[in-house]
Amino acid sequence: MSNSGREHNGVMMQYFHWYSAADGTLWNQLADNAAALAEAGVTSVWLPPAYKGAAGGYDTGYGVYDLFDLGEFDQKGSVRTKYGTRDEYLNAIARAQSAGIQVYADIVFNHKLGADHEEEFRATPYNPEDRNQPTGELQTIKAWTHFTFPGRKAQYSELQWHWWHFNAADHNALDGATAAVYLFEDKSFDDNVDLEKGNFDYLMGCNLDISNPDVQQELFYWGEWLMDTTGVDGFRFDAVKHVKSGFFLDWLAHVQKHAGRDLFAVGEYWSGESEALRHFIDATDGRLMLFDVSLHYNFADAGRRGSDYDLTLILDHTLVSEHPTLAVTLVSNHDSQPLQSLESVVEAWFKPLAYALILLRRDGYPCVFAADYYGAHYRDRGSDGQEYEIWMDSHQWLIDKFLYARKTFAFGQQNDYFDHPNCIGWTRLGTADHPGGMAVLLSNSENGSKPMQTGSPQTSYIDLTEHVNGPVVADENGWAEFSCRGGSVSVWVPQ
Repeated sequence: MSNSGREHNGVMMQYFHWYSAADGTLWNQLADNAAALAEAGVTSVWLPPAYKGAAGGYDTGYGVYDLFDLGEFDQKGSVRTKYGTRDEYLNAIARAQSAGIQVYADIVFNHKLGADHEEEFRATPYNPEDRNQPTGELQTIKAWTHFTFPGRKAQYSELQWHWWHFNAADHNALDGATAAVYLFEDKSFDDNVDLEKGNFDYLMGCNLDISNPDVQQELFYWGEWLMDTTGVDGFRFDAVKHVKSGFFLDWLAHVQKHAGRDLFAVGEYWSGESEALRHFIDATDGRLMLFDVSLHYNFADAGRRGSDYDLTLILDHTLVSEHPTLAVTLVSNHDSQPLQSLESVVEAWFKPLAYALILLRRDGYPCVFAADYYGAHYRDRGSDGQEYEIWMDSHQWLIDKFLYARKTFAFGQQNDYFDHPNCIGWTRLGTADHPGGMAVLLSNSENGSKPMQTGSPQTSYIDLTEHVNGPVVADENGWAEFSCRGGSVSVWVPQ
C-alpha cells in the first residue's frame, strides 16, 4: 500500500461535515472548488459515503442502505443522496483528479439500516453494556433484516440481504420494551474487535456477519464495481474497531489487485487509548494508516485549559510521535463537532495553533476539516434535549497561509524547542532546493519569544501570519529571536 500523501508532502481535506446542507450540492461544490483547493496546497480529499442511506436525501451516508445506489435510483424517498446524484459524484471525482487532487471514498462495512421487510428468526438477548453477558434464552424475534432494494431492481447486483447475512441487531418487534443486543442463532461476535462493552463488534442497525461467505463475496465484488465505476484513489474505512481487522486487509488487497495500482487507506479507530491503536497496528501489520485521535484529544484539552496546559506535552502519547508514518493528523472531524455523539470540541482560539502543529511539522499526513476551513452554521438538539444554534468560525485565511508555508518552506531538518510550558516552537532548516527554512512559534498564554536556530545566517524573516510586524534577521550562526503574540502562532519565513 502506498501512503502517497505523506511521501509527497501532501495534505488531505475532509470535504464535508455532519451538518453539510442536505440540498444535493456538495458534489458540484467540489467540482467548482477543486482547482482552488489544489492551488492552495490540498492534495487529496476524503469524501462522505456516496451511497444511499436509510434517510434517503437527508442521510449522511453512515446509515447504509444500498452500497450500489450512488444517487441513481428512487429509493428511500429520493433519487439523489444528501450530496447529489451519481453523475455529479463521478464528475466531482474527475474534476478533482484533473486538478491533481486524489479522491478517497468513505467505506462503511459495519452495518446496514432501513431494511424493506421484517423477518422472524431466533436470537439470544445480550446486555448492551456487556456483550459477553446474555440476559435471556434463545428466543424467536422479529426484526427488519430483509433488504430487497426494489428501486434498483437487481441492477449491478442480484443479492438480497436476509437475517443470516448479519449476526446481531438491537430491535425485536415482538418485545419492544426490552433493551438488548440480539445475537442471532448460530452466530457469534467477532473476537478481533475493540474490547469496549466487553466486545464492540455490534455498533448499530443490522450488524454485518463478515464471516459469512455471501457477505464476503458481495463486498469484494462491490469493491471491484466501485473502482470500475468511480476510479477513486483510496479509502477511509469507517468504524474499524467494530469489524475484525483482517477483513480490511483482505478487501484492500483484492481491490488493489483488481485496480492494478496502489490505493491509499486510512482507518477510523476512534479511541484515545494508545494501546488499542497499537494493537490494531500490530494486527494489520502497519498496512493501514490511522487517524491520530490521541492528538485530537490533546488539542481539545489544551484549548479548554488555556495557559494551564503544558504545551511541551502536546505530542505525548500520540500516534504521530510513536508511529509517524502511520498517523493521519487532525484537529477536528464530523464526529467531534458540537452536538455530535463524540463531541470533543477544540476551542476556536486554539485551532490555529493546532493546525500549525499538524501542517508545519515534518511527521504525519495532515487532514484539514471542511468546517474549520469554510466555517459552519447549523442547529440541532443536544444530549440534554435542548436545541442549540452553532457557529463554527472559518480559519481559511490562516490555514491557506500554513499550506503555502508547508509547500514552500517546510523542508529539511526539524529542530524542536519544546522547552517552556506556555511557549513552544520549532524550525525547519531547509534544503538546497528549498533554502532558508522557517520558524514557528506559538503561545497559549502571554506574548512569547524564543531564540531558535534557522541554519541560514544573515537571513531576514517575516511573520507570514502578519501577527507580528517587522523582520527578524538571523545572526552569523543562523540564530534569531523569534516572537509571537499571546494565545497565537507566528510563522516566520524568509523575506
